[in-house]
Amino acid sequence: MITTITPDWPMVAQVKAYTTTRYGGVSLPPYDSFNLATHVGDDLQHVLRNRQRLRHLLALPSEPVWLSQTHSTQVIKLPLTDNLIPEADAAYTQQRHQICAVMTADCLPVLFYSSSGEIAAAHAGWRGLSEGILENTLAYFQAERQDIIAWLGPAIGPEAFEVGDDVRQQFIQHDPNAKQAFIANGRDKFLTNIYLLARQRLKQAGLNKIYGGRYCTMKDPHLFFSYRRQKQTGRMVSLIWLE
Repeated sequence: MITTITPDWPMVAQVKAYTTTRYGGVSLPPYDSFNLATHVGDDLQHVLRNRQRLRHLLALPSEPVWLSQTHSTQVIKLPLTDNLIPEADAAYTQQRHQICAVMTADCLPVLFYSSSGEIAAAHAGWRGLSEGILENTLAYFQAERQDIIAWLGPAIGPEAFEVGDDVRQQFIQHDPNAKQAFIANGRDKFLTNIYLLARQRLKQAGLNKIYGGRYCTMKDPHLFFSYRRQKQTGRMVSLIWLE
């Protein structure tokens, strides 16, 4: 049985959203067991079986649009006009049964919906977050910012995410308040709160309904894949659609 996490945001009947965990699939170590990524070295047949389980157990209305994620700020709008795998780090749609999906294993997945029936999913590693992936995703929404709700899915937590001062300076140059998200650890590195950085960016963009941000993928090996904990590993997926 697949274990999933449901966003702790105000529920709307027509919006369905989940993040998978590492449980419920057929992949063998180090991808055990519910790896959904084809690019990490796992047996392709195992990944395809896992994706089939995902479709069946969540009763998906269509195949998720699997992105080729490159830590960019590129956003695509669904439905696509071809069958090519898009190179992007976020997906947006207004159409029913189109599944926006992003894969993560420490990076931050962010799901959005508006009261007017718009949804999106974004993959925000520190680079994409710094360069504006969340702002670019929100630019697709026609709804007023106060009508958009965001959820921060499972990512590496503030007690585990270590970066250098170069990364810290990138965020501070954009917003001096970003320094609140960095704590020096005494080894010329900084512990980083990616959840706080995302909240700051979203609030700057006009959102005030922001939920989630309470997991740590690196410190919970039983529930989550983590690239920083184990470089050869699987990927979870965060997905959202309109029924």
